[in-house]
Amino acid sequence: MSRPPEPARPISGRTRLAGVIGSPVDHSLSPAMHNAAFAACGLDWRYVAFEVPAGGAGGALDAVRALGVAGLSVTMPHKADVAALVDERSATVEALGAANTVVVASDGRLRGESTDGEGLLDTLRLDHGIDPAGMAAVVLGAGCREIVVVNRTPSAGAVASALAGERGRAGGPDDVGGADLLVQATPLGMGAGGTLPVDPRRLRSGQVVVDLVYHPLRTPLLAAAAAQGCRTVDGLGMLVHQGARQLELWTGVEAPRDVMRDAAEAALAGS
Repeated sequence: MSRPPEPARPISGRTRLAGVIGSPVDHSLSPAMHNAAFAACGLDWRYVAFEVPAGGAGGALDAVRALGVAGLSVTMPHKADVAALVDERSATVEALGAANTVVVASDGRLRGESTDGEGLLDTLRLDHGIDPAGMAAVVLGAGCREIVVVNRTPSAGAVASALAGERGRAGGPDDVGGADLLVQATPLGMGAGGTLPVDPRRLRSGQVVVDLVYHPLRTPLLAAAAAQGCRTVDGLGMLVHQGARQLELWTGVEAPRDVMRDAAEAALAGS
């Protein structure tokens, strides 16, 4: 049974601010998820969403520095720009050219991090008992035994990097049928649209099919994959686990992942 949410501390002059930049960002579950976690941890922090249009990442980072924002999540379309503009980058961000997290050091320097790929591994292993080690993987939108990269994008690149490091080769839709693990890392299937990123006839029973879209949880791809006998994984778990890793980078406190999931599910149900 889920525990009731902890009451938030009153906002004071000591309250620290974190947030997410993106466009569009009004649909984000991150404020509900992170604010529930801060309250559960007894942290005097708040998290908000900032609508920042394409090309505005530099101004947003200037505001982080000027206003003392304590941590930042980064979503479309800013991941590549933020990676180029921060003061320091993790090895993963250097390799991908994309960052989904900004950590503010004690001296004010901004470090770009990427928690997307590890968030995927966390949900596969912790939530579903799936170890991708030794699996042949196809990442749609990017990029285990071998990984095929199809139409590479920064978000999917983070997933590909986590699954296979720097190993990979370019591929196409014909590779889908040979995969043990298929990860859909494009926006296709978001909202009410019915577009499928692959022909479902290429799927086969026993494959693990992950769709990183979480609105709706049951995307057209997951419905088609289930009908083919595949094991399906929705995108909410990755959202929770990558967010938990962000919180830990910002605060040094272990994230309450169950609380974050409950908050994300409640926010999704109310959207």
